Amino acid sequence: MNGIRKVRAGFVGFGEVNTPREFITKRCDAAAKLLEEAGLELSVASPVCDDAQGREAARAVVELSGKDFDVLIICIAGWIPSWAVLSVIEPFKNKPMILWGLSGWQEGDRFVTTADQAGTTALRKPMADMGYIFKYVVTYRGQQPPINDILTYAQAARAVSLLRTAKIGMAGYRDMRLFGTLYDGVSLKGKIGPEIEHFELLEIVNMMEKVDEKEVEKLAALLKNRWKFVRDPRPGTVENSVRLFLAFKAKIEDRGYQGFSYNDVDGVKKLLKFAPAGSLTLLHDELDVCSVPENDSLGAVTQLIVKYLTGQVGAYLEFYEFLSEGALMGVPDYVPAEIVDGSVTVMPNAFGDFGEGLLNVSKLKTGRVTLCRLGYFGNEYTLHVVTGIGRTPLKWEEAGWAPPAPQLPSLEIVFDTPVEDYVQNVMSQHYIISYGDNREHLKALCSMVGIRYL
Repeated sequence: MNGIRKVRAGFVGFGEVNTPREFITKRCDAAAKLLEEAGLELSVASPVCDDAQGREAARAVVELSGKDFDVLIICIAGWIPSWAVLSVIEPFKNKPMILWGLSGWQEGDRFVTTADQAGTTALRKPMADMGYIFKYVVTYRGQQPPINDILTYAQAARAVSLLRTAKIGMAGYRDMRLFGTLYDGVSLKGKIGPEIEHFELLEIVNMMEKVDEKEVEKLAALLKNRWKFVRDPRPGTVENSVRLFLAFKAKIEDRGYQGFSYNDVDGVKKLLKFAPAGSLTLLHDELDVCSVPENDSLGAVTQLIVKYLTGQVGAYLEFYEFLSEGALMGVPDYVPAEIVDGSVTVMPNAFGDFGEGLLNVSKLKTGRVTLCRLGYFGNEYTLHVVTGIGRTPLKWEEAGWAPPAPQLPSLEIVFDTPVEDYVQNVMSQHYIISYGDNREHLKALCSMVGIRYL
């Protein structure tokens, strides 16, 4: 999963004091084992009963305190008075939780139950009324435990934890004087977590002047073999891309950025006189970092959400045309190798007044995709999501490129829902793509941090 750490979960089981202890312990141990086999890293407290003095609950609180976990799993293995559960979980109310009711077992011709769902149904509404953030899952009689449902929610909880400390680097500010790429730093930090750290392109220019030219020559030579070139570049084109890459890389590693955006049109292209697409293509070859151009603040945050939920790179696409059944989406610069079908293909080219750069013209993988984009109004955030099928587009070109015009990396995406519904809610020219249907992960994260899911 691209180096993303395992989900860390607290785990505590419950069963009533009069239920044989071995029943509760055995079933909670088996449940914990299933979760560990599924990849969760557990901090386990011994099962708790409702002893009159509350010693069991107090002991479990001590066992869980100080543990670093993303989500607390409350495993109900039998009837349990609600006060015993609430006594354990109250100190961890800031954590997302999973209320999981187990099921009984078959003994010969009879089914044996410890009234697990009596315990969960007594808890569900009070927990909701008290403001706990949790998912309620039950094991149905005779069926397998809902491990996938638990994993989906737990992975979303991990994403929430990672977002709280995420840092996005931003070179420059408000490329092309766009409005849809702006953000409110206070509400973003308070609601979702990431901090956007701005720095000037002058810093990158200064770093470019200090890079080791031997390293530039060596990497430039390697790229000519690593990538497929449509035609030979002019002298210096590859070297310019390498210098910019090395400067970006040094800054990202020095500051520990998980996401990155930059002033593209009014910055690198206007001031350095070449397109940075080759540099960003190389950045994704070498570093596990999300990136989006044009100082797209919430686009970068959306990328981190997608990456932390799915482990995918969370590449960006932008709209070129709407179709009766979907949209033509592509990028006028670069795509990460992770979403390329075949070899990374580059084409030396120029657009308008900008000098020659390395345009990434790779073909994109097709198949089921999820598109999403974060937007805000004041302190209220919305995640706009649509799923569909990405297919290879017809032959097309964007006017303005030096002839012969390139076929940009793109997909025709056939939406699963009416296009007009999507169009009337669209939030930006940039949306973030992931492969597969990832709606349940996105819904889970939205429910945890109070983002409206649209």
